[in-house]
Amino acid sequence: MRSVLTRLVLLAGASLVVGCSSHAVPTLPTVPPLPQGAAASAVPQVGPGNVEDVEDVEDVEDVETDPVEALIKTSESLFVQGQAELMIGHLGAARVLFDRAVDILLTAPDGARAESRMRSQFDRLLGRISALEILALREGDGFTLTRTEAAVIDGLLEVTTLTLPEPAEATVATVAADLAETAHDLPIENNARVQSFIELFQGNLHEFMQESLQRSAQYLPMVQDIFRSEGVPLDLAYLAIVESGYKNNALSRASARGMWQFMPATGREHGLEQNWFLDERSDPEKSTRAAAQYLKALNLTFDGDWNLAMASYNAGPGRLKSAVRRSKANDYWTITATSKYLPRETRNYVPMIMAAVLIAKNPEAYGFEAVEANPLVYDRVTIPDAIDLRTVAEWTDVTIEEIRALNPELRRTTTPVGPHDLKVPVGTGPIVEGRLATADPSIFAKFVPYQIKRGDTLSAIARKAGFRASDLASANNIRLNSRLSIGQILMIPRVVSAALASRPSESAASGPVTYRVRRGDTLSGIAKRFDTTVSNIKRWNSLTSSRIDVGDRLTIHRD
Repeated sequence: MRSVLTRLVLLAGASLVVGCSSHAVPTLPTVPPLPQGAAASAVPQVGPGNVEDVEDVEDVEDVETDPVEALIKTSESLFVQGQAELMIGHLGAARVLFDRAVDILLTAPDGARAESRMRSQFDRLLGRISALEILALREGDGFTLTRTEAAVIDGLLEVTTLTLPEPAEATVATVAADLAETAHDLPIENNARVQSFIELFQGNLHEFMQESLQRSAQYLPMVQDIFRSEGVPLDLAYLAIVESGYKNNALSRASARGMWQFMPATGREHGLEQNWFLDERSDPEKSTRAAAQYLKALNLTFDGDWNLAMASYNAGPGRLKSAVRRSKANDYWTITATSKYLPRETRNYVPMIMAAVLIAKNPEAYGFEAVEANPLVYDRVTIPDAIDLRTVAEWTDVTIEEIRALNPELRRTTTPVGPHDLKVPVGTGPIVEGRLATADPSIFAKFVPYQIKRGDTLSAIARKAGFRASDLASANNIRLNSRLSIGQILMIPRVVSAALASRPSESAASGPVTYRVRRGDTLSGIAKRFDTTVSNIKRWNSLTSSRIDVGDRLTIHRD
């Protein structure tokens, strides 16, 4: 669906291409609908808290007299439920349902391959589950970027290249009455340029403004608290409407990011960490603190003039200083009365902010719905090491998107290596802490160290691991053409590290595991994967030959 800003420009006859660095989650294989008449509603719905309920699924009664068709319907229904759990990030529940879907066929009286329809369903089921498992591993390997949205500022500033609407008499009167009654701690000018932007927000950008006000409701109390503590005008809290529409995942074409649209270098200058795992420009609290301090510094740079401070937030202090020097004026409105000194986007930036401030502080006067503050609440939990966010989502019984929304600074589907404070839904902190206390240490081993050996190259390691060399270089904060030293440590995702390691990871759990045979598997290949021998696997599973079939379960012992 096109954005409001894009539709506006298209309607105006201009082509607006909004930059977007969107990293979409891979599309899962399409699941065909259940056979007509399938009694899906009879199969218990499974979630992370009641996966054991699937044990009762064999008792489902079907009006059909064909027992094969009944088993196929039950198996398919379980698969569909498993896919639904996987889509919201509940891997454990999905795995239970997928296993049960296969077991329903494997435990049939005559076996899964005795009848052609059963055999077809079994092969098709294994193929789809295998595809889903591959996608799930890829999503959780630490290399998948979270999605971003086009920054509002890109579209807004392009809209201003069009002819701005003339302010209506009613708008002029409303602004005058509003300024007479509403207190402001930022100097708001009542001129035609400000009025034109109010007209624009009331008209074609009405939807954009209303949605921005809605999003701001959960952050505004926090922003105002920080601005108050830093001595910054509270009205400047609405600058974020113009920059991002209060979206934490906004990314501009110039690589500015987050609610306050910090450029990478400016963000680092103000203490916002940016690395492979996280980008604190998207952290609501940390970026707001940085924005307040940056605005305050700009204000001091321009001798307490907030208009010039706002303009320099857009254009940069260097360009503003040059404009002041060349124009021999230190008043924003004088400098921007001509196109000689500043680009059009900066000339429109300050009046656009003032219009946003007027509307946000008195929305009903301008035809918008008032929005009550609804502060974001959550618990904080210290995660000891890198963990798949889907695991946390399942522990807290929410979707992975809800965990991501609370932690927009995370760039990957895992937390960073080492301790990290993670925000989780309010009331679930003790649950997560309890699960962490009893969890198998292997859940944290999303990245494991690989020690460089003689003859190793980055491209060879990446190829063997199944990743691009550029990704592996970025993950380890090194240049693509870096010279590797013997003994140097690279961090490799656990799901592929077994192919590189000479022995199992020390973080791997000990004890037996169950492995289901997949298409193309051989005993020698499985033995290599688990760093054991074919004879061991035969002994552990009482096998008299090396023949294995798809769907077989093998017990593997790890010391």
